[in-house]
Amino acid sequence: MSAQAPAMPQPAAGFAPPSVALCTVGLAMASFMQVLDTTIANVSLPTIAGNLGASSQQATWVITSFAVSTAIALPLTGWLSRRFGERRLFVWATLAFVITSLLCGLAQSMGMLVLSRALQGFVAGPMYPITQSLLVSIYPREKRGQALALLAMITVVAPICGPILGGWITDNYSWEWIFLINVPLGIFAALVVGAQLKGRPEHIDTPKMDYVGLVTLVIGVGALQLVLDLGNDEDWFASTKIVVLSCVAVVSLAVFLIWELTDKDPIVDLRLFRHRNFRAGTLAMVVAYAAFFSVALMMPLWLQRDMGYTAIWAGLATAPIGVLPVILAPLVGKYASRYDMRMLASIAFVFLSLTSFMRSGFNLQVDFQHVAGVQLIMGVGVALFFMPVLQILLSDLDGREIAAGSGLATFLRTLGGSFAASLTTWLWAHRTQQHHAHLTEHVSVYTPGMQEQVLAMGHGELQHGAALLNSMIDHQASQMGFNDIFYLLGWTFLAIIAFLWLAKPPFGAGAGAASAGGH
Repeated sequence: MSAQAPAMPQPAAGFAPPSVALCTVGLAMASFMQVLDTTIANVSLPTIAGNLGASSQQATWVITSFAVSTAIALPLTGWLSRRFGERRLFVWATLAFVITSLLCGLAQSMGMLVLSRALQGFVAGPMYPITQSLLVSIYPREKRGQALALLAMITVVAPICGPILGGWITDNYSWEWIFLINVPLGIFAALVVGAQLKGRPEHIDTPKMDYVGLVTLVIGVGALQLVLDLGNDEDWFASTKIVVLSCVAVVSLAVFLIWELTDKDPIVDLRLFRHRNFRAGTLAMVVAYAAFFSVALMMPLWLQRDMGYTAIWAGLATAPIGVLPVILAPLVGKYASRYDMRMLASIAFVFLSLTSFMRSGFNLQVDFQHVAGVQLIMGVGVALFFMPVLQILLSDLDGREIAAGSGLATFLRTLGGSFAASLTTWLWAHRTQQHHAHLTEHVSVYTPGMQEQVLAMGHGELQHGAALLNSMIDHQASQMGFNDIFYLLGWTFLAIIAFLWLAKPPFGAGAGAASAGGH
């Protein structure tokens, strides 16, 4: 699709499924199932490793393989929807997700499970963006905010439910069921959506296969995702593996960008960034999701590592973040169109910033109610964040550009989350080491007056007391590093507001480039 090509009419213009509600349920169920699977296996890795006779290090590939494959597939959504049609792509991808989930549940070795997860991640890639495109197309323009609000709720709630549900299933049944549960849900979603959208008109192209773009995308994104997933464990650029993967990623992605921007029919349409609102909205979404992902990553780790919570209690303490988005999503979807999307999202980022600054004042004596209360307040920001930003970035895309734009934005958002996971983990460890070194300069067994206290801590045993003192310093240093990162996140959320105001109204989802003004 060239930059000069005329905007294509929306292929499903005027079409409505027999039951919009039933179709929405099917689309939402598929999307929830796919997003849930990004986190549902996390807490089950020790059990999976033990049952399959693998090490904990090998078990992490259950997560990594899924993430890498999903990242590769996401940018291909636009090309696949042009080639096969959005309805057919959704049905095929959902049924393929069912089959690969079944393979995961039946896997008898770690190698088979990792391969099945890689296939599952690849077919999962197009599911979220194509769901977004289909939801936008079946709702009249004035109600599209409600559809996007539903997706926003799924984006927030599903990753929260994943570890809790995964832990409960593993403890009460067996780890295989965290994958097998997808089979009936996926079949239902595919059959319902396939039947409801059977008469949906679609214009199918036969675009040439951009082999150079495909190969460089697979190699570049795959190598980059591996760098981000393995960097902390491999000590980053002290590892030859990370250096080689980084070089492969840089060269491949450089070739990919040059080729895609000059090819007449690219497999990933980077020219979508010519749209002002898509540029501004995607930038805000990527940075905001990276910051949000950092919060979601750090809270359970901190609760378990420094506060002594179990995985279940850590999940319960963080779960209140999903309460208000569930309650407010219908209201936001119904009434948000009356207001400036930039203002709603700005209010969201103020709440996200406020709660980050609140966490920057946490200490090791903070109680469950306080942690859960801050999570609950953050839910206001989350409820007002996803839908307005989604509507902004989709607002000046026309017709079938929505599927391509959604796939590209979701890919960049996912990549932003991977960057955030690696950077946050590294920065937390780095700041913890710095604080630990600073604290031990002032507090040690040899500090005047401390030896008596250390002996008292160890009940007369100096070595035992020194070990307890060092453990206290470790936790305090980790807590100080935690506070530093949340202070930085607070300012990051505030800075994102500037990106929002680069966009210009109108912000009706899929309003089209023509109506959105010049770009």
